[in-house]
Amino acid sequence: MVAKPVDASVGMRGLAGAPISWGVCEVPGWGLQLPPERVLAEMAGLGLTATELGPQGWLPLDGGRARAVLDRFGLRLVGGFVPVVVHEPDLSATRESALRAGGQLAAAGADVFVAALVQDVDWAAPVPLDEDGWRRAGAHLRQLADLVAEQGLTLVLHPHVGTLAQTAQDVERALVHTDVPWCLDTGHLLIGGVDPVRFVRDHADRIGHVHLKDVDASLAEAVRSGATSLVRATQAGLFRPLGEGDARIDEVVRLLDDVGYERWLVLEQDIAITGTEPPAGGGPALDVASSIEFLTTGASRREKVSQ
Repeated sequence: MVAKPVDASVGMRGLAGAPISWGVCEVPGWGLQLPPERVLAEMAGLGLTATELGPQGWLPLDGGRARAVLDRFGLRLVGGFVPVVVHEPDLSATRESALRAGGQLAAAGADVFVAALVQDVDWAAPVPLDEDGWRRAGAHLRQLADLVAEQGLTLVLHPHVGTLAQTAQDVERALVHTDVPWCLDTGHLLIGGVDPVRFVRDHADRIGHVHLKDVDASLAEAVRSGATSLVRATQAGLFRPLGEGDARIDEVVRLLDDVGYERWLVLEQDIAITGTEPPAGGGPALDVASSIEFLTTGASRREKVSQ
C-alpha cells in the first residue's frame, strides 16, 4: 500500500474511515474479522486521521482506553453506531444503555451518537410502525438526543436495512415524526428505495452526519425485495468503491458542498472478507484507497468548476 495524503476537507470539514470498510462487523457469519492494529495502521497509512468506533468490543469498552489505542495511530474518534429501541412505551432500559454507550463515545473523544431504530435488542425483523408508534418513537428519540447532548454528543438517526427506518415509506414517516438530525447514509437509503441525491435536495437542513457508500443497484433491489439478505448481498459485492456503483456519490458530495455541509464525511464501504486474510495493504485497503482517490479528484474538479 502506498501512503497517500487525503485532501483533509474534501471540500468540507474532514474525511473519516470506518472499520466496516475492512470487514469488521458484529453480525454472525459476516466474515473474517481483522484486528484493530492492522485496520488502524492501514487507515493511518492512507492518510486518514479519524474513524468511527466499529462494533462493541472491537476496541476497548472503556472510552479512555479506546482513545489511547486510537492515539497510537494518530486517529481521533468521530462517533459510533448505537442500536436503540424507542417505539416501546417504556424507555428506561434504552435510556440506561444509551447513557453507557454515550459515556464510552464521549470518553473516547467522539462527536456523534449514530442511532439505529431496532425492533429489539436482538435485531428481530422490524414490524412497521403506525402513526402512534412513530409519534412515540419520535418523542423518545428526542429524549435520548437531549440525554446524550449532556455528554457532548449529537444524536443522528441512521436509516438502515433491518431497522424501523429501512424503506422509503419508513423514512418519510420518520422525517415527519422526528426532529433530530439524520445520518445521510447513501447506501442504506438507496437499498431502501430512497434516492440519496433527492434526500439531500429535499432535506439538507436535517443532515447532521454523512456515511458515504456506493452500491450495486441490482443487488440493492434483491435486498429490498427480500430475494437475498444484506449479509449475502454484501458478500456478493453489494457495496462498491465510491464511483463504481449507482448511488451518484459525486452528485451527493457536490450538493453537500452547495448547501454548506461542514461536518464529517465517513467513508463506510461495507465489505465481508470470506476467504483467507488478504496481505497487508491489500484487499480492503485498496478499495478504500480507490474511494479516497475518487473523492479527492472529485473535489478538485468541483473547485475548478466553481472558479
